[in-house]
Amino acid sequence: MSNKKQRLFQELIKDSKDPKLIKKAYQFAEKAHRNQKRASGDDFIIHPLRTAICLKKAKLCPTTIAAGLLHDVPDDTAVTDEEIKKEFGKEIALLVEGVSKLGKIKYHGVERQAENFRKLFLAMAEDVRVIFIKLCDRLHNLKSLNYLRPDKAKRIALETIEIYAPLAYRLGIGEIKGRLEDFAFPYAFPDEYKKLLPKVKDKYKKRENYLKKLVPIIKQELKKEEIKPIQIDSRAKHYYSLYQKLKRYNDDLDKIYDLVALRIIVKNVEDCYKTLGIIHKIWKPLPGRTKDYIARPKPNGYRSLHTSISCMDNKIIEIQIRTPQMHKEAEFGIAAHWYYSEQKGLKTYIKRLVSKPPERNLYWLKQLREWQEETKKFSPDRYLESLKIDFFGQRVFVFTPKGDIIDLPKNACPVDFAYAIHTEVGNHCQEAKVNGKIARLNQELNSGDLVEIITNKKRTPSRDWLDFVKTSLAKIRIKKWFSPTEQTEKKVSLPKILSFIPIPVKKEKKLKEEKALKKGSVSLAGEKGMLTNIAKCCLPQPGDKIIGYVTKSKGATIHKIDCSNLKRLKEKWPQKIIKATWD
Repeated sequence: MSNKKQRLFQELIKDSKDPKLIKKAYQFAEKAHRNQKRASGDDFIIHPLRTAICLKKAKLCPTTIAAGLLHDVPDDTAVTDEEIKKEFGKEIALLVEGVSKLGKIKYHGVERQAENFRKLFLAMAEDVRVIFIKLCDRLHNLKSLNYLRPDKAKRIALETIEIYAPLAYRLGIGEIKGRLEDFAFPYAFPDEYKKLLPKVKDKYKKRENYLKKLVPIIKQELKKEEIKPIQIDSRAKHYYSLYQKLKRYNDDLDKIYDLVALRIIVKNVEDCYKTLGIIHKIWKPLPGRTKDYIARPKPNGYRSLHTSISCMDNKIIEIQIRTPQMHKEAEFGIAAHWYYSEQKGLKTYIKRLVSKPPERNLYWLKQLREWQEETKKFSPDRYLESLKIDFFGQRVFVFTPKGDIIDLPKNACPVDFAYAIHTEVGNHCQEAKVNGKIARLNQELNSGDLVEIITNKKRTPSRDWLDFVKTSLAKIRIKKWFSPTEQTEKKVSLPKILSFIPIPVKKEKKLKEEKALKKGSVSLAGEKGMLTNIAKCCLPQPGDKIIGYVTKSKGATIHKIDCSNLKRLKEKWPQKIIKATWD
């Protein structure tokens, strides 16, 4: 064993909960990958070792770490899935198989791309550990991008930023998310990276030196109140995250208060709030810049207190206050829950928690499974577009009157919110209140908004909602409301659809009068000779886009397609709307 392999193996095996399993998996992988090399020139086994060490640092179980060592064996060697199952059992074999499936996701061809995304989500819904292995695998692979062709390196980098980093965020793994983005940033957006780097390097160092001066002052004030901090350190903002934030502030670095944030870790929640009070006594907080993510955690489970304060020399900085467990959760997401459960000696640690993570953290996975089921029949293009909007686009976090957080895509409206609560709430949504005020149903929601939906059993969905809702679930459920009518119209023959529209008696005088009235001949659903009347409210003329509304005894009234009266009729009697065209 080379010195590098030996050193990495010792790091992996040290303090392992199951060293026998880890050693067996390593020896199996090392034999399978023998004589294989990476693009960097390293022995191939270095990559599985690095992946496994990443999983160990994330506090994952020995089973997952062993699967991390074996994850490339089926794809890159002659060893089969059955052999892995025979040697290591069904659980590890399924994890390795899941990672293998995810490895096939590439940005080459929409059809294949969409199908692989479906596999990704199914794997994630079945066992989320597959995603952890894939994230650690991707993290180490990014370090070798400089050995690849520029076009391939850019594709992998963009894929990382658009798919894998958002997954890490959703799972609450802030540390891995930041590192994924920073490794990918120079290859995905090389010009922007080169422009940003010299601008901020010196700023980082100056800000860190400034924060070091604050630490003794904070410790002294905390000591007076008998609070002993476990740790006080600084956290530099990741480059890609900074780049994204600068775009929102017109590249003004002076408006980025968390360029380097000070992090204070105390023993319990009570000390978190006490420390916040002490900090605000020493330095003045900025109005509206104190955020309590302990009382109201982010949807991915992140908890902490954040405050922006004006310190010495009027410099504005951000301070984060949390407990040790909150800190672990911020770095490793739901893996931290598994780790703490194991520390407490819960017997169900592996069998229950590993495959079924805490609901509070993974409510979005439940939504994802439901969305996955609803979008099975989508075309590949529509599936990918929906995927980007619903799960990987920018998000807004709004509150229910009870304080629950609802996670929606940017530009979502109260109708999206209503359907996110429950299908029936959406179907009978009459009006909405945003921050206590009556709001339009198509009003864009912003993070932090308090939204209340007022329902009415007599109110039903409007087809117009499809013009402004953003989530696929809302669109699907609105369409489902109308689907019985649509299905009936498809199954019934055209003459039957029009059977209740009277055909005029062919008297020459009457036909002349109708022609004079209509100033043009109209067909209904492709059929000519049906009784029609021009709507007096909008008086459509030949050339205008038109649509028909079927009356009880006077045939169909022809309206302009954007007629305001027609919109009200469509809401009340959508089944009476019929396609109309000028002949």
